[in-house]
Amino acid sequence: MKKIHIIAIIMIGLAIGLLTMAADDMGSYATFKEAMEIQGKVKINGQLSKDKEITYDPEIDPNYFSFYLKDPSGDEKKVILLAAKPQDFERSESIVLTGQMKGEEFIASEMLMKCPSKYKDEEIQIKTVTTAQVN
Repeated sequence: MKKIHIIAIIMIGLAIGLLTMAADDMGSYATFKEAMEIQGKVKINGQLSKDKEITYDPEIDPNYFSFYLKDPSGDEKKVILLAAKPQDFERSESIVLTGQMKGEEFIASEMLMKCPSKYKDEEIQIKTVTTAQVN
């Protein structure tokens, strides 16, 4: 076998390995109820329960942040993120968490937030100003 064939086989093997690892991370979203039944990590999509307690005190523990999240089925659970509180957290429209259930709490290892567009308010304001000028 030529060197180029061996290199090509190794590259194909690496590509298959990378795609397999990426496919594991692209799982579908679960609810809190489904997460209780799954032993490994899951992704949960939901909305922040703004009427519930949000706990973050960097002087006591800068890597402990807890809040309550409501999943699409309406189930609400306490979430513990072992990291600092993200900036503009309260403004997030939806939150995607990766982690696992431990008892009645969801321990998150990763969090992605969908925040409102910074242009949304300006767009509404422009429409209001335009309407007021026409009348």
